[in-house]
Amino acid sequence: MTAMRSRIHAIVLPSETSDFATELPEVFLELGREADAIGMAGECAPPLDVFETDEAVEIAMDLPGVPKEAVRIVAKGTMVLIAGEKMPRRGQGYSSFHLVERGYGRFARTVRVSSACDVAQARAALTNGELRLTIPKRTDRRNQPIHIPIAGERPVA
Repeated sequence: MTAMRSRIHAIVLPSETSDFATELPEVFLELGREADAIGMAGECAPPLDVFETDEAVEIAMDLPGVPKEAVRIVAKGTMVLIAGEKMPRRGQGYSSFHLVERGYGRFARTVRVSSACDVAQARAALTNGELRLTIPKRTDRRNQPIHIPIAGERPVA
């Protein structure tokens, strides 16, 4: 029997990075770019999906052409920040673009996950242009017996 899934309590906050006001400039500096006040939230917003399985909440983000060295993930409480930089595609020396629809530049996406997740145990992989972040759920211990040891004096023998 499959465990009952709860409603996903994940909220994607594309421009709200205020919870990471200290960390975001450090991330961009680490990536070799300064974070100015205007571009704090990023210059592009790669699409992402948030979905839930019986064991975890997963975040999948499209990052084609972005190496893992250009991405940083920071967790703080129930908030997860995914930030990085997608470099623009360079045309050949003799070519010019007629249409540019694919976004590039710095990005910072924030997702709030439910408190029933254990962000300390999260794991991420970037494969074939897709970043997959898996955040395990905490085990539900409601109505489970918990044995509590009793402290006191040692019995006299």
